[in-house]
Amino acid sequence: MARRPDVPPALLERLRPVLTAFPECAEEDAWTGVRWRVAGRTVAHVFGGEDQLFRVTFRAEPDEVMAFRHLGAPYFVVGGNAVGMVLDDATDVEELAELLTDSYCLQAPERLAARVVRPGE
Repeated sequence: MARRPDVPPALLERLRPVLTAFPECAEEDAWTGVRWRVAGRTVAHVFGGEDQLFRVTFRAEPDEVMAFRHLGAPYFVVGGNAVGMVLDDATDVEELAELLTDSYCLQAPERLAARVVRPGE
């Protein structure tokens, strides 16, 4: 079985400014890779796969999950309202920031989510 690669520091540096800006959102090591959580709920999880590609998973509104399923690569559906995206040098960082913002607002307690400006507001 192939080994999962560690998440490169440069990739973490692309994600941290978005996720650590959210109220009470904390970074921690995950079973593989790194995750960010709020109130015990995972907002995002970035990790390397056995195929040597890097992915981030996050939460989406139920109606958006179906859209991600139909969009296909680089998106994938994990299950429930968990979806993901394969990351590479061409990843649109602004789009990813919007997806992570939505994920945070879905996972955070209402009092914290209310403090976040969501894209399009």
